[in-house]
Amino acid sequence: MYTQISSGSVYGVEGRMIAVEVDISSGLPQVNIVGLPDPAVRESVERVRAAIKNCGFAFPMERITVNLAPADLRKEGTAFDLAIAVGILVASGQLRAELFKDMIVLGELALNGEVRAIPGVLAMVEQAKLRGNTKVLLPHSNASEAACIEGLELFAVTHLLTLKESDTNNVAWESLRYYSLRSQEELNRMFVGSIHQHGDFGDVLGQHHAKRALMIAAVGKHNVLMSGPPGTGKTMLAKRLPGIMPPLSEDEALQVTKIYSAAGKLPGGIPALLKERQFRSPHHTISAAGLIGGGSIPRPGEVTLAHRGVLFLDELPEFTRAALEVLRQPLEDREVTIARSRAVFRFPAHFLLAASMNPCPCGYYGHDSEEHRCSCSEVTLSRYRAKISGPLLDRIDMHIEVPRPPATASLQLGMTSAQMKELVFEAVAFSEGRKGTHGKPLTDLAGASLRRAVLLTKEADELLRLAFDTLGVSLRAHDRILKLARTIADMEQCERVDSPHVAEAIGYRSLDRKLHAL
Repeated sequence: MYTQISSGSVYGVEGRMIAVEVDISSGLPQVNIVGLPDPAVRESVERVRAAIKNCGFAFPMERITVNLAPADLRKEGTAFDLAIAVGILVASGQLRAELFKDMIVLGELALNGEVRAIPGVLAMVEQAKLRGNTKVLLPHSNASEAACIEGLELFAVTHLLTLKESDTNNVAWESLRYYSLRSQEELNRMFVGSIHQHGDFGDVLGQHHAKRALMIAAVGKHNVLMSGPPGTGKTMLAKRLPGIMPPLSEDEALQVTKIYSAAGKLPGGIPALLKERQFRSPHHTISAAGLIGGGSIPRPGEVTLAHRGVLFLDELPEFTRAALEVLRQPLEDREVTIARSRAVFRFPAHFLLAASMNPCPCGYYGHDSEEHRCSCSEVTLSRYRAKISGPLLDRIDMHIEVPRPPATASLQLGMTSAQMKELVFEAVAFSEGRKGTHGKPLTDLAGASLRRAVLLTKEADELLRLAFDTLGVSLRAHDRILKLARTIADMEQCERVDSPHVAEAIGYRSLDRKLHAL
């Protein structure tokens, strides 16, 4: 007896449909799984055998062959357990085949028949819909995640035994049908609260210059590098940055939720897509593969987990040179390409890079006080700054000085996140209205199209040309200064970029000047 059950797997962050073919024939009792299975898939034989027996079904004492097609793709994970069990039960005549027509089956099995949650359900369900499937049988723990994809019938199970009970119902599967009970009020509650989650800028004493710079970064998605002595609030500022950024659109939220689902990092029982900008802060001991992604079947790295959000690298020079240099491609192309012998994987990586560093190894260069005096030599200082390569620094739009605040800073009432968020939203709305003239966001423009889109006054154009010749910056840095000046003009709601906007943008390239002097 032969049968075929549709299932799925995740490659990178995208779903792939896998056909689970089961053939039962006469011969010595054994189960063979073919189709490039990894050890976790091979071990599913024992899980499936125990689950079928413990649920009152009869496990066929014949030769069973399970093929996972397409056979040239390597299969990994436990998502095929339920599909293999269903295929064996259908092939042996214990379940009706018509129940699984146009259905994909996903889930891991425990030895007692319990159906456990699996990662990557959102990507697999989305792909199933694109392939024309209309029904999904999956673990109850994953049902709310799958409900984010509309237009599919969901059947949620907690135990393999419920399949046996549903087969005798007058209306097959009705007891397993999953209905999303989300209301608009529940969704709204999910979409608010980013300020409370990330903290309030009002907690940061002083640093008005840095707060304005971060507002500009939030509007134009500009990469920032904050430099200052220890304890001046660099980390506090970075952690509060996602709280003033605009919420994700529906398409962006689906992308981010799919990434976290594939990585197995999705919060359990989510009632909706992730709408908040994610904040990732890996430790400086992270490897290049951990930062950019990797593995035999590559998994998302930190740059992908920060997609449409903020990637914060604290103490940037302490990261290894190899880890920092892999950031070049995603910062430029906004995606990561990882090649393997059988396939090429592409991961989205459109993130805002926020980094911090001390001005020198001891942390007090240029900020001497009676308590702390810098003891670093010029050679030590040069070697420390050289840990950040020129090409990487070139891709960071804003270099922000975060000095030690004066004692009177505690008496000054700074801007709160709510006030900053309102200004950011106004600037974004102005920018969106202006986008109609060239059809694309400013961050997606480059070269001649960028120069046509950014309208400069004569004075601003002359100042930009003078800065380009004087500072010796690269053409990439020139374009980034141009984008930054356009964002500053959006903050002021100006149609044309004037010389004060260009001057402020040039002021944020302080490390270019310092490194040029060294």
